[in-house]
Amino acid sequence: MSLLGRKKKTPLGIYIHVPFCRSKCLYCDFYSLTTKEDRLLDGYLDAVCDHIRETGPLAPGYQVDTVYFGGGTPSFFGADGMAAILTAVRRAFDVSADAEITFEANPDSVSPKLLRKLKSEGFNRVSLGVQCDDDAILEKIGRPHDYEQAVNAVKKIRKAGFKNLSLDLIYGLPGQTLDGWQATLRNVLELAPEHISCYGLKLEEGTPLCTYKDFNQLPDDDTQADMYLAAVEILKSKGYRQYEISNFCRRSNESRHNIKYWTGGEYLGFGPDASSDFAGKRFKIIRDLRGYIDGIHGGGQVLEDIQDVPPRERAGEYLMMRLRTSMGITAEEYEKQFLLPFAPIEKVLVQSKERGHAYKTADGRWRLTTEGFLVSNSIISDLLLIQDSSEPLAKRR
Repeated sequence: MSLLGRKKKTPLGIYIHVPFCRSKCLYCDFYSLTTKEDRLLDGYLDAVCDHIRETGPLAPGYQVDTVYFGGGTPSFFGADGMAAILTAVRRAFDVSADAEITFEANPDSVSPKLLRKLKSEGFNRVSLGVQCDDDAILEKIGRPHDYEQAVNAVKKIRKAGFKNLSLDLIYGLPGQTLDGWQATLRNVLELAPEHISCYGLKLEEGTPLCTYKDFNQLPDDDTQADMYLAAVEILKSKGYRQYEISNFCRRSNESRHNIKYWTGGEYLGFGPDASSDFAGKRFKIIRDLRGYIDGIHGGGQVLEDIQDVPPRERAGEYLMMRLRTSMGITAEEYEKQFLLPFAPIEKVLVQSKERGHAYKTADGRWRLTTEGFLVSNSIISDLLLIQDSSEPLAKRR
């Protein structure tokens, strides 16, 4: 068959959950263990590589265009382990030559040796957890580094040749003021990252920060909203485009992997507690490292919550996720993909427009404004209620 006659492969993202950390941050609800026990580290590496090798043949019609190592703290796990996992991915899957390959890191676990190794293996994007520039606040939330280490980590990342750097920040932290948050943004901007993520602190049940929230001097909701608006304004003034509620980038440095989650792309997750959306099904891996290792090596069950996703649920996700982004939604996309009427949806959006929370572009796309992002949960809730009562277009007379 000629090159022109070959069927184009479906893009696929790969997520690797690395469940190891030096210490547990007080706000973190992600599955991770604070251990250096060789049996668990080696067992995890063998299991995740075996899992990847077993799964690759199930995706012959796919091409991997993003690989994301999250955690936990992948940089704490080490370069050799990550390199071995990436090699397993390349051998089991068709990985595109220009794939975005990201690893998360904390400033305290970044070294020139680690960075050189990962760069040589083909990693091309770093997501560095900075969170704040105030050392007292970093200590309050259990971060294992200070801001000077973050600055030095950025220097090492640049020296190693990485040209795509994302910095993670959190606002609404204990004792943080609006002025302090604005100072954080100004200081971080001096590091000139290509991408910045700004997340409002979310108190997760069962985390220490949630348990003792009444004693932590947390900013109130109005102050958090002011912090968000300040971030949008300051970052925009420095050339960063807001392409999702919490994410900003310069030029074309969007997170290609995360865009898959927001646009309904397919992805496969490996490692305990990783999620997948693949071939029309959604499923999750058990939140248990030892169970994962034993299941992979012993032929046991490691998947849970396996479900087919009904078209109407997909339609709801389209509304929910696309309206988080600058792409927004259109009547044509919505009706063509889901065979549901857009008119009731548009009625709600028109009402949001009157409040200054949404707007319609010249090419017919509905998007939320900066203020609309602040109340997006309420808008999307109204849209989903309307959608639930809509009759499919095919059934209408």
